[in-house]
Amino acid sequence: MNAFSQHDGNWQTKSRQLFLKGAEQLLRRFEGLIESYSLVGNTPFIEAQQFSWIKRLENNWHIIVQELDDILQYQDELPNFQDLSPDQYRLTQDDRWKTFFFYAFGVKAAQNCAHCPQTSQLIEAIPGMKTAFFSILLPHKHIPEHCGVFKGVIRYHLALKVPQPETQCRLRVADQIRHWQQGQGLVFDDRFPHEVWNDSNEVRVVLIVDVIRPLQFPVSVLNQTLIRLISWSPFVQDAKKLQNQWEQRLGAIMKSH
Repeated sequence: MNAFSQHDGNWQTKSRQLFLKGAEQLLRRFEGLIESYSLVGNTPFIEAQQFSWIKRLENNWHIIVQELDDILQYQDELPNFQDLSPDQYRLTQDDRWKTFFFYAFGVKAAQNCAHCPQTSQLIEAIPGMKTAFFSILLPHKHIPEHCGVFKGVIRYHLALKVPQPETQCRLRVADQIRHWQQGQGLVFDDRFPHEVWNDSNEVRVVLIVDVIRPLQFPVSVLNQTLIRLISWSPFVQDAKKLQNQWEQRLGAIMKSH
């Protein structure tokens, strides 16, 4: 690497760090408004009955599992979470947290969606859906405490594969602990510190969906604008490039079989 390319790389790194720092400050200031204008409260876990789209998703969970089973044939070839988001190396460094993305902050993973057309159709019908992916935890995987990116979205987990007994897998959000039940979902605010365990000898899989938090006007409009800006950020765009590479790699493997 010559001096010019090294200087350019350093400048890009510093620019990215400054951008992320400024964006972080903006998001944290805005979250005070979100708490005041939220239409679904500000508790760690949120009542699922407040979201009409959940019933349709849970009524069709077995369809999603059928397409998931096809994907799990290539489990070893799926990207680890940190492969798509290098910033997550602080959370996980091994190969026991696999992912299969459909959307990330509104950015579509077209090939992955094509592999699971019925799941994609169900996901795309969800009002305000921004992110959706299979989260696959291999046996004895622990995801340490962390917080989500932005309070302007809320997170839903649809349990697709849950080792028995259910108490072997758990989700802690703030000071509350829940266990997944197959075919059922949990809604929570991932800006609260949360942590996940799979203490079993089996694979645990949930479909994770992030949707825009219901807010009063005009904060609702500002929130949607900020989410759009996040989708244009280096954080998401870099992940999109990595996702495209993994999609092509997985697609080639699936075709060869």
